[in-house]
Amino acid sequence: MKIAVVAPSCSLKPEAAEAVTAIVRGRGDVELMIHPQCFMSDGHFAGPDEARLAALREVMADDSVDAVWFARGGYGSNRIAEAAARDLPRTAQSKTYLGYSDSGFLLAAFHKAGLGVAHGPMVQDVVRQGGEAAVHRALNWLTRRDPQALETGLRPGRRAMAFNLTVLSNLLGTAIEPDFSGVDLLIEDVGEHEYRIDRAMFHLTGSPAIRLVDSLRMGRMSEIPDNDPIFGSDAESIVKDWCERAGITFGGPADIGHDAANRVVPFDYLSN
Repeated sequence: MKIAVVAPSCSLKPEAAEAVTAIVRGRGDVELMIHPQCFMSDGHFAGPDEARLAALREVMADDSVDAVWFARGGYGSNRIAEAAARDLPRTAQSKTYLGYSDSGFLLAAFHKAGLGVAHGPMVQDVVRQGGEAAVHRALNWLTRRDPQALETGLRPGRRAMAFNLTVLSNLLGTAIEPDFSGVDLLIEDVGEHEYRIDRAMFHLTGSPAIRLVDSLRMGRMSEIPDNDPIFGSDAESIVKDWCERAGITFGGPADIGHDAANRVVPFDYLSN
């Protein structure tokens, strides 16, 4: 299996690329092609918008590539997402696209365009504590659809989607917003104050599109900064409160987040 790595937002750290290349070499079941664009730099981004888009479209059109693995998150994929999903080459339909965090913009756009996408660990995760396991989890799912890599609460016969909360809140109402009707929607976030989580949940649950979900489940909200004054509600209470206000079923916890324990959630999951 040939997997191409591109960086649609921020640059990939060379040490991460080297570590994942070593893992792949040891497995023997994957050919990994890390696009040179991953190491470009243009201010905050892994190259200008045009270069990031060109690299992504290049691997989408390459019929030798079986899957596209996003290098890392950060910020920037929203700037190219709509263009990346437009006038798709025929070969794009046969690939799987894997990532999370900022890559959620591309997952949404590609899913809406009919491509096979999944939330799951990325290359840069290898530098996290326990990151090697996260990389193997991603590769096990890409290469053989290992059910052990999946988020354990996924229900056969139920469509599922997973997003970073802040990313999801920002893509609502845009041209790349997918159809949420009847899905089990999973959310997670990192580094956001509780008042920001509250504000994002107000926007999320106020969306008519989101009110069509079957349930909303909460992954890990990690590294929440201290608020001064104390906000008065923790993240779980905030999520439950806004779900109740909007008449959305709160489905409980989800095993996803910005950490090495992050699990795979194929969009439109139907069975193992």
